[in-house]
Amino acid sequence: MMRLLASAHPVHHIVIPMTLSKALLAQLLGLIIAISLIPLLPMKFSGLVTFLILQSSCAMLSSILLRQPRWWLPIHLVFLPCATTLLSLQLAAHWYLLIFIVLTLVFWGTIKGDVPLFLSSTAVVEAVSQVITQESAQHFAELGAGIGTVTVPLAQQHPQLIINAWEKAPIPWVINIWRSRHYANSHCYRSNLWSCDFSQYDVIFVFLSPAVMPELGVKLRSTMRPGSLLISSSFAIPDWKPETIKQVNDMAKTQLFCYRIADTNE
Repeated sequence: MMRLLASAHPVHHIVIPMTLSKALLAQLLGLIIAISLIPLLPMKFSGLVTFLILQSSCAMLSSILLRQPRWWLPIHLVFLPCATTLLSLQLAAHWYLLIFIVLTLVFWGTIKGDVPLFLSSTAVVEAVSQVITQESAQHFAELGAGIGTVTVPLAQQHPQLIINAWEKAPIPWVINIWRSRHYANSHCYRSNLWSCDFSQYDVIFVFLSPAVMPELGVKLRSTMRPGSLLISSSFAIPDWKPETIKQVNDMAKTQLFCYRIADTNE
């Protein structure tokens, strides 16, 4: 599922430009290094394919040195090869514009620099479903729900569970709504979650990125009801102690960090 937070929060005005600047710098460093290395290689290795491999690899390594989130690595690896392939197709100009617009609407969080497209596995859904049953939850929310890979099967498995989802990327949001159309207990919103009250939910699920976890922790600590449960897939919240850590048996070996919200008055 795609993880995306609203951009209205003031901290993001600093994070977004910095993240994109690092991405551009990594691509530029990859380009410079590749141009410098190509003349040193034997003639048979001096073709376009070698250049693209060098540039992509160096851009990816530069991204690591610049401490970008790990989800930027595959983007750097395929960016120039994909751009070169598109240019070689010699499409009409409006097709390039259309492709750019569609990709922007799908990968909204990645473009903005905060949260990329993440898909949860079926095993993660089953693990979350078990937690919902154990908690006897009546209200469930997912922040950054993408195309509904978690909320749609949960709506089917738990027809009495009220499910609310937030997704900011336009195309995944539309797909989520379409996929949820047969389930009256599931709703997806594009409102700014930073101004929302989450005190009604028994369980909240997130699969975002390390970049937003500290800020999200502050938000949810102040708005979630004491005794409710927060499940964070793959990324822990700094300075929070999980009640349990569930190991999911999927290809990514996903960990679910489960946090019990304490009473702030205690």
